[in-house]
Amino acid sequence: MNPPDSDDLSRLSMLELFRLEADNQTAVLTGGLLDLERGAGPHSFEVLMRAAHSLKGAARIVNLQVAVQLAHSMEDCFVAAHGGKVPLGRREIDLLLQGVDLLMHLAKQPDSRLETWERDHAGQIEDFLGSLARLKSGPGGVSGPVSQAGLPEAAAPFTGPMQEHPSTAAHLQEIAPWLDAGSPGRTRTPAGQHALAVRKHEPAERFLRLTAENLNRLLGLAGESLVESRWLRPFADSLQRLKRHHVDLARTLGLLRQALEQDQLSDRTAAYLNDLFRQVGDSQQFLAERVQELDVFDRRAAHLSQRLYLEVLRTRMRPFSDGVRRFPRMVRDLARSLDKQIKLEIGGELTQVDRDILERLETPLAHLLRNAVDHGCEPPEARRHAGKPAEAIIRLEARHSAGVLLVTVSDDGAGVDLETVRAAIIDKGLTAPGVAEKLTESELLEFLFLPGFTLKDIVTEVSGRGFGLDIVQNMVKSVRGAIRLNNQPGRGLRVQLQLPLTLSVLRALLVEVAGEPYAIPLSQITQAVKVPRRKVQALEGRPHFNFSDQQVGLLTAHQVLECSEPPPPGAELPVVVLSDRNTRYGLVVDRFLGERELVVQPLDPCLGKIKDISAAALMEDGGPVLIIDVEDMIRSVEKLIAEGRLAKGQSHSLHLASQTAKRVLAVDDSLTVRELERKLLTSRGYLADVAVDGMEAWEAVRTGHYDLVITDIDMPHLDGIELTTLIKKEPRLKSLPVLIVSYKDREEDRLRGLEAGADYYLTKGSFHDETLLQAVMDLIGEPDS
Repeated sequence: MNPPDSDDLSRLSMLELFRLEADNQTAVLTGGLLDLERGAGPHSFEVLMRAAHSLKGAARIVNLQVAVQLAHSMEDCFVAAHGGKVPLGRREIDLLLQGVDLLMHLAKQPDSRLETWERDHAGQIEDFLGSLARLKSGPGGVSGPVSQAGLPEAAAPFTGPMQEHPSTAAHLQEIAPWLDAGSPGRTRTPAGQHALAVRKHEPAERFLRLTAENLNRLLGLAGESLVESRWLRPFADSLQRLKRHHVDLARTLGLLRQALEQDQLSDRTAAYLNDLFRQVGDSQQFLAERVQELDVFDRRAAHLSQRLYLEVLRTRMRPFSDGVRRFPRMVRDLARSLDKQIKLEIGGELTQVDRDILERLETPLAHLLRNAVDHGCEPPEARRHAGKPAEAIIRLEARHSAGVLLVTVSDDGAGVDLETVRAAIIDKGLTAPGVAEKLTESELLEFLFLPGFTLKDIVTEVSGRGFGLDIVQNMVKSVRGAIRLNNQPGRGLRVQLQLPLTLSVLRALLVEVAGEPYAIPLSQITQAVKVPRRKVQALEGRPHFNFSDQQVGLLTAHQVLECSEPPPPGAELPVVVLSDRNTRYGLVVDRFLGERELVVQPLDPCLGKIKDISAAALMEDGGPVLIIDVEDMIRSVEKLIAEGRLAKGQSHSLHLASQTAKRVLAVDDSLTVRELERKLLTSRGYLADVAVDGMEAWEAVRTGHYDLVITDIDMPHLDGIELTTLIKKEPRLKSLPVLIVSYKDREEDRLRGLEAGADYYLTKGSFHDETLLQAVMDLIGEPDS
């Protein structure tokens, strides 16, 4: 139960205060009892006695006599057990945990339901109290009231009717000791190690009521402040450029002065010139001082904004332990019901987690832990047979790494049997047997996330319906995270959730599409690359390129986002590689704008769900940017493909453009000549690529498609004659025209080139722009013919 957002605690009703106390102290009781079951030392009894005593005092204040009886009876039992008069084995701990459950359920009841709940559970309460009485009255048991010596007094007994506000403030003075020990954030799980410290000498903290909506708004403003502070850096850079212009101006004036001094200058002209130099010098000094001041202010403003943002963000953060309190008990009870011995270890309890993410994590983690208990961990006998300890270990851990939150659930059980998965895939008709036999380990594990997919033959209360991992996957996707599985058959399974630290700030790649910026979350980008046009190939009527030894389909962001036609493509295509668990696509954008941290601004709910868009943000200059919903965009792409509209819509931008425009490869080891030829060709409408020597050119013509090769002769590694010979000897390339452009203008050089197979020979000393272009047109025609 999450504690209510608190204003000053004096504004809360007494029952609300009791619920806060009960929430914390029942967690302490649960943790302490589980520690006892694992063989913890005597300090666990002190923790348990203190928790029961505090809870009893709180119940007395609000006049919940049933809670007083329950807590008092449990306290007596703990005192007796601490003195060695009552043994606490598994059965006794089971009984005491039932009492904890009764207290938790009682505390969760609204005011209007308290009497009804007591009446409905009277028999269960009576049975529990009777069982504890029999336990204490056994041989050497405890009789009579328990001494409170050595325990802190929680509050003076209170037997009158419940008091309402305004007397709350007076009661707060009475309950201060137990309120301080049990206030939110004071206790951690496992509680058996954290509840001893009642901080008598520390000043009481003030609590203020702050709704989640107000906190989100405050965090949004702090995030905007952080982003806005970064606007100063580009402005300061522009002033630095202005400063360099001043330096250039002063240098030019100095040259002018030297030139004029060679002539006879009049006194008046000399005075004007000196005055001009003085003004330029003053301007330079003034600008330098202002730039320095701005630079200092920029650093201070950025640092202050960063501190402000982190402080506000910290108010949204809660320790990981706050969200996993119930899991040790859940794993313990579940293991008992399955006759297994399992220990849950929790790491990173103090790791700070965004409260929204922590709340969303509870259900997915419960499913992962239930799967680990039921599917992963073997019974004790099977573990002994496999050479393992009888007690299995499940570890739940949270930590920060490289700007993300990593939450890991791992076990030392049997892992996932891949052949069992393969058989289940075939049995459920999810793919053909021949295809299933070729699936890799990672591909087989992907099927575990399908809704309804399970390896269990029967459905039980614990598992068997096949929706647990689907729920986990949907939650992770909803926060723009990722899941990683690491399976070791016979040694266990490790599931890692990679989540953002906060949902309010997003690291994204900015791209431009049709003159507008769009943001794509970095966590959902496989890679951003620039693909050479010559490496784009047509497969089944659609453009593809090779990425990590896999053919990835290309599509334009213009078509998916329903924008205007893209501009004519250049020699390289800016591509963002997006993928989900089954498919991968290359999204062609107009250009990359760089990486940014953006403050996420949710769209107005009145707009409904906007296709392919999840939210918005503001850039440094105050301009808006839309954040792309990658999952939705992939669904849009699949819909375009299914309807047959994708290839048709891209015919003029990707695939057919590469077929109709003539492509020429210019090869020369001289940068000047290379760029001159490229500019000439592109200005006339040809697609032009360049290579620095014959070896690079040979690799290019073998892997790409060209209509003409223009090459020099003298080059390192592989000269033009050898390149021409290789091209003409290759059956697939022998019809490719080769134009040699060389400084060698002797007849024997020309004949040597033509004998190697060149179709045209020009000398650099005699050719002009039109000469080269005319030769190109003679060989391959107009650029778009």
